[in-house]
Amino acid sequence: MPEFEDLFSTSMPLGQVGLIALPGCESLAAKIDYYLSKWRKARNPEHKNSLNFIGYDRDTYLVKAAFPRFATGEGKCVIEQSVRGFDIYLLCDVFNYGVTSKMYGIEAPLCPDAHFANLKRAISAIAGKARRVSVIMPMLYEGRQHKRSLRESLDCAQALQELTAMGVENIITFDAHDSRVQNAVPLSGFENVRPTYQMIKALHRAEPNLIIDKEHLIVISPDEGGMNRCIYFATVLGVELGMFYKRRDYTRLIDGRNPIIAHEFLGTSLEGKDVIVVDDMISSGESMLEVACKLKEMNAGRIFICASFGLFNNGFSAFDRAYEEGKFSRIFTTNTVYRSPELLQREWYTEVDLSKYISYIIDNLNHDLSISRLLNPADKIEALLANHRLGQ
Repeated sequence: MPEFEDLFSTSMPLGQVGLIALPGCESLAAKIDYYLSKWRKARNPEHKNSLNFIGYDRDTYLVKAAFPRFATGEGKCVIEQSVRGFDIYLLCDVFNYGVTSKMYGIEAPLCPDAHFANLKRAISAIAGKARRVSVIMPMLYEGRQHKRSLRESLDCAQALQELTAMGVENIITFDAHDSRVQNAVPLSGFENVRPTYQMIKALHRAEPNLIIDKEHLIVISPDEGGMNRCIYFATVLGVELGMFYKRRDYTRLIDGRNPIIAHEFLGTSLEGKDVIVVDDMISSGESMLEVACKLKEMNAGRIFICASFGLFNNGFSAFDRAYEEGKFSRIFTTNTVYRSPELLQREWYTEVDLSKYISYIIDNLNHDLSISRLLNPADKIEALLANHRLGQ
């Protein structure tokens, strides 16, 4: 059961929880549903006989919804039950290429634009009947198109404004590429959650012999843009921090980005130290693997890569090769975006489960409780590290 149970027992829920899983999110939604049902069945709130608690304790909070598509590629959403007065949470993975549909007889994966269109269809199908609508989008749609460098579109800001204009009150995302994009919707709820505690817990379980102190471990940021998350990571672990910065060729574009010329390291000696490389995502993985090679050239020990989202755009062969050559020891990514069966079978891969964490967030928001203690789990990390040092 969640912590701070007394707060749940003495506060009123905003409405019945309804969880809508968009295509590709069914597995994660089922886990979230399990935790919510388990916790609420075990509760005995003071006002359980109040009208506010109707539908509070249920076997499932999943709302039945269908997303049929026509042969032309057009689609729609059909909500198959009443959601009037519900506190709705829409769970959306816009990067799930495991979801496919037929268009003119050709089977094709859904792109982020198609997933985002499904999200808007679901909000439209709710038709304003819910008491509140919140969107949980772990990896933010168009999160890398968050600022204007040339005469170009501002896709992420526009998407956030579309959602709030449709009546979405809260947007919950994880490890946004740049959290300043929330400035596009300054009057709406926007929470950028970092799964630092869950990453450290997964690392603790997978590597119980890891020595966590300044003499044996260092946290590395693969680029200057990720320094904020790495500063927090290094601070709560009590270890040193280093950084690579990318020298790019700004005279040309390859696959939509300026190619990296070299990675330059800023930091202390890595001789014999284990390294945790922390980033928001692994896209193609070329940059991450180059960083790992550089670290090995500087005589680093084991290398652990922690990224919130593992996309692996170019497949796994380069990672398999690097693992066999000893360039890294293990990769950790969360289960909030699609992981192919091939990835889950890799010896070097460890999944970080965030379903319980998301359940905590939903439970708190439904009671209109503060989630600040969930966003900064420093005390829980400290207790976990104490157990780790004791070998528990």
